[in-house]
Amino acid sequence: MKNFARRSARVLLLDPDLRVLLLHFRFAERDVPEFGPYGWCAPGGGVEPGESLADAAAREMGEEVGLSVPPADLGAPVAYIGGYADLGWANGLFRDDFFVLRVDAFAPDMGGMGVDEGAVHVGHRWWTRAELVAPVETVIPYGLAGLLDDLAAGRLPECPVELPWHHGPAPAR
Repeated sequence: MKNFARRSARVLLLDPDLRVLLLHFRFAERDVPEFGPYGWCAPGGGVEPGESLADAAAREMGEEVGLSVPPADLGAPVAYIGGYADLGWANGLFRDDFFVLRVDAFAPDMGGMGVDEGAVHVGHRWWTRAELVAPVETVIPYGLAGLLDDLAAGRLPECPVELPWHHGPAPAR
């Protein structure tokens, strides 16, 4: 197992209309000016020591969107992103694993977010596949529209699909 600066678990929540819930957040406080001031990502976050990916994803669903999800309902990750980043608060190798879960559309309750999360999250929205093809703001993971095509058709990958990393390569030493 690699020594990651941060390992995260996220969930692609798909409603019956095949829209995906994404959280809106400010990048400015995360030291990534190349993305512009705002971006979107799937709910989820850091894996705590001793926690499985599914346990972390389920915990994060409760904290970030108020959804109680048994970890076993998440199945296996369907995609991941990973690479080097220097975000100021952490630098090194990062990896985010993505689960998918079909749900009825709902209004997220962000009341369970921690102070740090709440300071950068500014909203949420259900996105269609068409809206994800050429978004005005950064959407992480890159390549989400293509992945949604497969998921909408009921094609779950046998192994997690690697999506493009959103930062450049590690600096030369």
